[in-house]
Amino acid sequence: MQSKDQTLDQVVESLSPLAVDWMDDTAAEAIAALTEPPKKQAYARSDIEALLDEHFERGLLCCRLFLALSKDSMEAELTRILGKGGIGAKRFKSDRDAFLAALESLQVGEAMATTINYVPVWSDILVERLRSGRGSAIQGQRRGRGLEDFAEAMVKEVFGDTYETRCTFTGADNKTAKCDVAVPDRNRPRIVIEVKGYGATGSKMTDIIGDLDAIIDAMRRDTYLLFITDGMTWKNRLSDLKKIVDRQNQGKIARIYTTKMRDELLQDLKDLKTIIGL
Repeated sequence: MQSKDQTLDQVVESLSPLAVDWMDDTAAEAIAALTEPPKKQAYARSDIEALLDEHFERGLLCCRLFLALSKDSMEAELTRILGKGGIGAKRFKSDRDAFLAALESLQVGEAMATTINYVPVWSDILVERLRSGRGSAIQGQRRGRGLEDFAEAMVKEVFGDTYETRCTFTGADNKTAKCDVAVPDRNRPRIVIEVKGYGATGSKMTDIIGDLDAIIDAMRRDTYLLFITDGMTWKNRLSDLKKIVDRQNQGKIARIYTTKMRDELLQDLKDLKTIIGL
């Protein structure tokens, strides 16, 4: 495993698709706007354009509601398609065709047709309550657990059963910290792996950085810390991701990985197995 600094751009490039009051003025205005489009079998670019022209922020919220996307997910998708240059009203005014094409590629028109022409039944209300409440939490849990399973599969392939998961390890001066994987075990581990999917339940920026710092403070200097993460919503929080990359450049984190870096992670684990003599 070579010692090298990673850059923010390298980590961002490898990312892959990670409480407010209910009825405020924006919500009320959006609901009013949603009643305006006429009912028809198909909706074109001009219909999407009309929503944004009337009031950009409200129109974009309506598009997001038609797509059933969270604010973070919508922003991540638009950023992925449009690239640099922003995704706000200024971008829409300066590059209208590209912005509308991006919304079309997300199938906003099709979503409008499906939603507006749908004939609801009473159970839809309960289904939506379940989706926005418990369902949202389940999605977050599955994103986080899926990344943990990915990490454990890589470790198991290299180290067999010589590891522990979701444990509290003992490091320098008997300091302790929680981690997702410890190799070979929680007592004086040589490799510590922390897994965080941005967008998973509880994965606030302060939590992620705080958890990493707790591990860095507790671990021995002969311990390798690997950080595995993913989620397109990182692209909306580049300053926070840079703080983690800075820690890697400082040697506090050995390497940062995403799921696209599977082969690199696997090879580094094999190299580390030789280095630490397991």
